[in-house]
Amino acid sequence: MDASRKWWILSVTSLGSLLSALNFSTLIIALPDLLTGLQATLMQAMWVMLSYMVAQTVMVLMAGSLADRFGRKRIYIAGMLLFTVVSLISGFAEHAPLLIVFRILQGIGGAMVMANSTAIVADAFPKEELGKALGINIMVIAVGQIIGPVLGGWLTTAFGWEWTFWFNVPFGVIGVIWGLAVMGIKDDKIAAPKAGGFDIGGVVTYVVSVTALLIALTWGPIQSWTSPVVWISGLFFIVLFPLFLRFERRHPNALLHLPLFTNKIFSFGIISATLNAIARMAVMFMLIFYFQGALEKDALVAGIMTIPLAAGMLVVSPLAGSLGDKYGETTPATVGLFLSIIGLAGLALDTNLATPFWHLALYMTIISIGSGLFNSPNSSSIMNAAGAKYRGEASGIRSLTTNMGMMLSIAFSMPIVTHSIPHEAMLAIFSGTQVGMNGAESSLNGFISGLHAVYWLMAALMALAAFMSHLRANKRMTNHG
Repeated sequence: MDASRKWWILSVTSLGSLLSALNFSTLIIALPDLLTGLQATLMQAMWVMLSYMVAQTVMVLMAGSLADRFGRKRIYIAGMLLFTVVSLISGFAEHAPLLIVFRILQGIGGAMVMANSTAIVADAFPKEELGKALGINIMVIAVGQIIGPVLGGWLTTAFGWEWTFWFNVPFGVIGVIWGLAVMGIKDDKIAAPKAGGFDIGGVVTYVVSVTALLIALTWGPIQSWTSPVVWISGLFFIVLFPLFLRFERRHPNALLHLPLFTNKIFSFGIISATLNAIARMAVMFMLIFYFQGALEKDALVAGIMTIPLAAGMLVVSPLAGSLGDKYGETTPATVGLFLSIIGLAGLALDTNLATPFWHLALYMTIISIGSGLFNSPNSSSIMNAAGAKYRGEASGIRSLTTNMGMMLSIAFSMPIVTHSIPHEAMLAIFSGTQVGMNGAESSLNGFISGLHAVYWLMAALMALAAFMSHLRANKRMTNHG
């Protein structure tokens, strides 16, 4: 490959990563205006945000697997096109249920982009440069997380909530044109078709079981764990997911290539990434609750106050990738997880109503540097372990489990921290439509205690992630010995 072309390809995938990061952080700031503009209920507003994540999580494995068969660049560009078109029509939605449908479609487009971004970079770069390239991709995601709250606040205040969708359109159009110009699709790698046909049984059981699980995990903490929706969804998952695994063991064209998980480097990297995602997203949720509920900051200020959670990633990710390329991925990834434990312990020990912001910013920055050290070497390790043939699927699995971790963080942390807050107040604070606890001040002590419990739980999960990450080293020496 032309030495400069790989960097042009990285610019294409980085633009997709930037749009994905901005999509979440701009919309969360716009939720109060969206609620008013569409005369939506709090629950509908919550699902406008969550439906994208659910759809993306469900579809990302399928998008990665299909890309290995039909071409990663084709699926990536088609996903960017779908994301752009749906962003345009989302701004014209007249009521919340229609916008939720559009967000599901947008999530499918996002999954097609997200599942193939890492695999395309892995195809373009040699093994010894992959960590650095993925580090730059992660740096761009950090930029999106930093500017998202400010951009969302400005767009909503100046033009209206619709522009949190419409601003995606010109960038999406550029992304499609730039992707076609730089990558093309003529030389796209397409796997030769195998006998046995398409894995229809696997696709159906996967989509239904994982969708059911995600509905249960989001409905429970936000609405009620005793709701029939939760129990019925949980039952669907319990019955259908083992059936899905049975299909995958037997089908010649399985959606999920289960032998990938027999590789310890791959499986330990996936587990570490999932645990890191659970802890990191829980910290983000808890800080937003703390800033908006306990400290009575509005959504825009709360978003800006969480910037240190991304700032360290911005600086450290490319360096971490280069270190991983030079000295092996295990050490920087594991050190990064230990740093995150230190930051979480700081938050657990020092967070109260009188904590100076610079203390919190310091702990957030330590966690952010830890994430920066972990993410790019870990992703590089996963891609190299999967090999060229299964990179699309491996990227999809990594995205699936990371997204699943984010959803699990809601299920784990919200019941602990919000048991002392009235349900409606909790929803209103989470969606940014209420500042302060409005009559729930007496439960502030319970809230802070719950916050400490969540941070200690997440520190324990990070410790487990660090242990799993470290275990990769022995396998690596065996491979090269």
